[in-house]
Amino acid sequence: MRRFTDEELEALLSDTESDRAERKESFQGDAPKKGRQAVCAFANDLPNHNEAGVLFIGAKDDGTPSGIEITDQLLRSLADIKTDGNILPLPVLSVEKRILKGAEMAVVTVMPSDMPPVKYEGRIWIRTGPRRALANEQEERILNEKRRCKNLPFDLYPVLSAKISDLSKLIFENEYLPSAFAADVLESNNRSYAERLASCKMIVSPDETTPTILGLLAIGKSPQDFLPGACIQFLRIDGTELADPVIDEEKIGGAVVDILRRAEDKLKAHNRTAVDIISAPTHQKELPYPPAAFQQILYNAVLHRTYERTNAPVRVYWFNDRIEISSPGGPYGNVTAENFGRPGITDYRNPNITDVLKTFGFVQAFGRGIAIAKKAMLENSNPEPEFETSQSAVVCTLRRKT
Repeated sequence: MRRFTDEELEALLSDTESDRAERKESFQGDAPKKGRQAVCAFANDLPNHNEAGVLFIGAKDDGTPSGIEITDQLLRSLADIKTDGNILPLPVLSVEKRILKGAEMAVVTVMPSDMPPVKYEGRIWIRTGPRRALANEQEERILNEKRRCKNLPFDLYPVLSAKISDLSKLIFENEYLPSAFAADVLESNNRSYAERLASCKMIVSPDETTPTILGLLAIGKSPQDFLPGACIQFLRIDGTELADPVIDEEKIGGAVVDILRRAEDKLKAHNRTAVDIISAPTHQKELPYPPAAFQQILYNAVLHRTYERTNAPVRVYWFNDRIEISSPGGPYGNVTAENFGRPGITDYRNPNITDVLKTFGFVQAFGRGIAIAKKAMLENSNPEPEFETSQSAVVCTLRRKT
């Protein structure tokens, strides 16, 4: 991301008619909401500038400084815009403190998205001159066409052998849409079924109704017909070695949300509660593993796995002394073997599947899964999760409470 010079920022700051700049005197009251709307609009880049938009905090409407103090807490609050999950797909932005026109200002620089339309709380925001507005049907179609011209991540590739009939209209209209869009947006929506699917990236476009990888994984009737490895292989092994007897086995398929729900149920069924009636005055119920730990690791395994050029499933092997969860594909992008698991270090191999899991409520905020798992294991007196990374897989080991 290119860093603007002071002169470039001051020029944007002073141009009150620009559709690439928005100014806020502070980040209080309704400013956080309107600021996120602005970030969403800059990410959509409807005018097709192919240049970053800038949100200034600490500037009046005419571009003069408002004189507020730019604190570390304010900068952290602005950085949360990227990861709190209210803007989907996740925006690419930077946050910094700058001295402009002789005063401190917070500067949020937002790159145009490769995967429009971008939504904030289920609404598609755009810039029309110096103002924000909700996209109408024609503007939404333009954003969909822009997406087709970009280099797409693998989860938006079309599956040429699939048809629109391979997608579940029932799940899409009754489960996905009400979670993805605000109720008032749906009520006023006159778009066709194909237009709605295209807006959610489930098909290529209203005119080319070929399902995408995302569409099959999110709402496919039988995704494994096209993506055989998009499943979870569960084994409950009565012992500590892979060669020991298997007492429960299941290959869990279906759409990604159904896979996770069924896998969670399976894990919870085996996570039997022990009751201690000796060491304390009252009965103490203890779980071998905290549910939050295996849930978060399971979500990460499905979310961050590679679906490209592999038929390998996510593997969940439950031994007597540990659970091993293996995800196909090694660290991706900014995440390396050296920095894996560090706070704040994250990247997304499947950014649109990320959006689906957020929409369905499996992800509350991004980049926190490992931290949540570690905390849950500590509070349950389990050893800390162990990770092994390679080019072909990430394996997490959760050791049983002793």
